[in-house]
Amino acid sequence: MTKGRIFSGVQPTGNLHLGNYLGAIRNWVALQADFETIYCVVDLHAITVPQDPARLQQATREVAACLIASGIAPQKSILFNQSRVPQHAELAWVFNCVARLGWLNRMTQFKEKAGKNRENATVGLYAYPTLMAADILVYLATHVPVGEDQKQHLELTRDIALAFNSMFGVDFFPTPEPLIYKTAARVMNLRDGSSKMSKSDDSDFTRINLTDSSEMIAQKIKKAKTDPEPLPAEMAGLAERPEARNLIGIYAGLSGREEAAVLADFAGQGFGKFKPALADLAIEVIAPIGARMTELLEDRAELDRLLDHGAEQAAAIAAPVLDEVKQIVGFVR
Repeated sequence: MTKGRIFSGVQPTGNLHLGNYLGAIRNWVALQADFETIYCVVDLHAITVPQDPARLQQATREVAACLIASGIAPQKSILFNQSRVPQHAELAWVFNCVARLGWLNRMTQFKEKAGKNRENATVGLYAYPTLMAADILVYLATHVPVGEDQKQHLELTRDIALAFNSMFGVDFFPTPEPLIYKTAARVMNLRDGSSKMSKSDDSDFTRINLTDSSEMIAQKIKKAKTDPEPLPAEMAGLAERPEARNLIGIYAGLSGREEAAVLADFAGQGFGKFKPALADLAIEVIAPIGARMTELLEDRAELDRLLDHGAEQAAAIAAPVLDEVKQIVGFVR
């Protein structure tokens, strides 16, 4: 018996990297053992900012292939792209009529993404937290794995669920719980240990992409910023050494060990010894993901078939939920 139903989504922006893998995807894979899991490539969310249509299609397939290559098994999880299940958008409109402007005005991510150009931002960018709520609640999901930057949106989802139930005098939508993993690695920029690894950074040498070749992975780790001091025996010795701390954290994440244990193994050694060991480990974990992605993307028909199947499975859950919502709201059907 499962512990509940998980929903989570990822933007089809391409260039998924080591930070995405250690911070989220690896945990999604582990959740398949204990939960009913639904994972979605959120292409409706993607168009809240301008997209090249051909590139969006390609990025959607790349992200789906990456998830499968990383261990999201279509036999265990429902995997699909959001636009294939129209119930997401239909429920989002209902939630637009439940959510309050004051709630959306408090969403910090809109302020960050719109920046100084708020008047030219799309309504979709402003209202996408209600679509996110619909993504989760159309499956009556009980748990959502979230990063710190998404906690506010999950709180809004819970508020919308409670408001809908109160507005119509029902006990219909659950209030999903966040899953924030202590083991989720916070992977930083390879050139700046104070900044997160990001797919949007101009320099490709700031990150390890999941599609990088073994040679490229080794080269990026070799060129990663460090300092001349040897590695200390205890974590306290890394307090003022963000780049060294980042590389130790990456090794720990890839090996599934505690940072302190990794540090104990390499105490007193310089980066000339540590970096080759880290490169070997990164290649061992990441290179097979890239190879499997290439195989999947070369057989586009099969990849699309898997997404079609996932969409059918998702719609089989979402359609009855939306039908009941329509009845509760009072729509003639």
